[in-house]
Amino acid sequence: QVQLVESGGGLVQAGGSLRLSCAASGSIFSINAMGWYRQAPGKQRELVATITSGGSTNYADSVKDRFTISRDNAKNTVYLQMNSLKPEDTAVYYCNADLSTVIATWIYTTYWGQGTQVTVSS
Repeated sequence: QVQLVESGGGLVQAGGSLRLSCAASGSIFSINAMGWYRQAPGKQRELVATITSGGSTNYADSVKDRFTISRDNAKNTVYLQMNSLKPEDTAVYYCNADLSTVIATWIYTTYWGQGTQVTVSS
């Protein structure tokens, strides 16, 4: 069984910063890409940023130069440093991981966390 648990969300004023963490645990064999997505009320879930096991990153245009994704492979953890936050960044933030388990090391499946609320006040 695999779990992804996010933390670090909260309420912040516009212009402020937050750092989200997401730790994957369980019967993990290998993790490929990890990422952050967000879903605002009434909107579809959208990509925020992704990072490969080798450290290559990809960002949504709306967060470039403000957000930074990173990961600690030894801890199976991905981070999202969010600076210069705007009210439009308000959403539930979800992490995901493309990983294989010790039961089937050659099969990769995407797992999702439960989400953490980020609210940016103006």
